Amino acid sequence: MIEELGGAELLEYRELLPAGARGEPDPGPVGGVRCGRPLLYPIPLAALPGPLRHRAESGGDRYRGALFAFDLDPLPRGRRYVSARFEVTLADPESIAVRVDADGDALGVTYEGDPAATAAAYTIDAARQRPGWLRRLTGRERAPRAWVTGVQSTRFGWIYDDPDGDLLLPRNYGMHAVLAVPEGATRVAGTIGVQVEVAVGRRRTISLREDLGFAEPVSPTVPSGRAAVRLCVAADVAGYSRRGNAAAERVQQEIVALLSRVRRAAGIPDGAVRPQPQGDGQFTVLPVGIDESVVIPRMLGELYRALRELNSANGDRLRMRVALHRGLLLEGANGWVGTASIAVHRILDSPPMRAALTAHPQADFVLGVPDVLYRDVVVPAAEPPLPNQFTAMTVDLPDKGFVEHAWLYVG
Repeated sequence: MIEELGGAELLEYRELLPAGARGEPDPGPVGGVRCGRPLLYPIPLAALPGPLRHRAESGGDRYRGALFAFDLDPLPRGRRYVSARFEVTLADPESIAVRVDADGDALGVTYEGDPAATAAAYTIDAARQRPGWLRRLTGRERAPRAWVTGVQSTRFGWIYDDPDGDLLLPRNYGMHAVLAVPEGATRVAGTIGVQVEVAVGRRRTISLREDLGFAEPVSPTVPSGRAAVRLCVAADVAGYSRRGNAAAERVQQEIVALLSRVRRAAGIPDGAVRPQPQGDGQFTVLPVGIDESVVIPRMLGELYRALRELNSANGDRLRMRVALHRGLLLEGANGWVGTASIAVHRILDSPPMRAALTAHPQADFVLGVPDVLYRDVVVPAAEPPLPNQFTAMTVDLPDKGFVEHAWLYVG
């Protein structure tokens, strides 16, 4: 069974009430809907199919894959859903849906004459950040297929209809579209409307509707295959190897959710990054063009709050080493290429970082940053962490041929 929406991916829950009804007794609440937050992710120019690629090259639009999901609550005996309409209305008149997929098997990226479109990998990677969403996109045997509306417009959607009751209308839905967003846009906002028809007995049908607002940040992207200066983040959990299998599995789930929360608090949506899992840690390269003076303090502030919140309710404390670095990076065939992606791990795993976490057992995390980030971001900072909260350290690893002046912060 596909798991229901929950946690950070949940946009809002509303109980749907009857819209009123021709003088008949009010049957009371008859159903409910849970809408997932839209998941947006970049599709690089080179991965677009021919027509969209030519359009992107001649205009200023950027393209985003968009995943949507919603669940319908169980109904009392004798009632059933006979139709469900999911409609998205974008607030910006210059943002439109250039593709709306009727069947999730396409993932919005397999086109006639272009069966090996590389954008499929971006859809799959993005969906991994929402467990269960990718399975929602697959076709369902003996389930009503969607009718789609609104291609090339700001209002688009999916209609699932089963008026005769021959097929069981599913309770879990996943949909995919491709959006064209103007260059320079900082967010995609709008409303999601869900309208359902519920059969009550054999002859009566109640129509229910709810509208929810959303606003998802759009981070700048760089065309695939080009190097750019980026900020990268590496994190590692202390004492992971001493934990048993069940505890290790829990820690992995906690670190994925926690770091996702930290990035979102800094204005970086899940779809804008593709974290590299490392068992007891994670490595993430952040999007091009972010304001480090805003992103870094917000990330660290949320990391402090999230770890305190988690550890206050958990006897097995989650303590972490975290490192930041910045440099020219290129996404290669099997990971990121560039000295910053190596240096950030050298700082993360350095003896001074490990010793600091041991020496400060009350701390939930320690942070290491290179001198360039300290001088560019920390020294002029007006909000924590402030320069006087850092201690100078030298990361000297002779066997790696690596030496760097860095700074330590104890969280």
